Amino acid sequence: MRKKIEKSDAEWRAQLSPEQYRVTREKGTEPPFSGDHQVSDEHGIYHCVCCHAPLFENEHKFDAGCGWPSFDRPLGKAAVEEKPDGTHGMQRTEVVCSHCDAHLGHVFPDGPPESTGLRYCINSVAISFHPGE
Repeated sequence: MRKKIEKSDAEWRAQLSPEQYRVTREKGTEPPFSGDHQVSDEHGIYHCVCCHAPLFENEHKFDAGCGWPSFDRPLGKAAVEEKPDGTHGMQRTEVVCSHCDAHLGHVFPDGPPESTGLRYCINSVAISFHPGE
């Protein structure tokens, strides 16, 4: 198993924008419909903004109408980890980067039934698109 990337709060703050830090390191959520990742046919991979690990393929992105980028699956089983999340009076499943524990968003069982049936609802500030990968 790969060793987790660990940095101090000061190192993360120096590397990330205030909003990226709030979302990825403090488990925040960006406002819905505030992100810039629209569904497109462009080939590419979404990476973690904290450690640059590849997380999601653009071809598995879909418009869920929820206000956040949505994917029906991660790049591979080792790309993300899923953890129980009982915050805000809800029972959800948190999605974190398996390489650096960055909070990415949550996964829900209401995705496209013709594929996985899952919706990985991901904060756009937690990922960066690398076209052509």
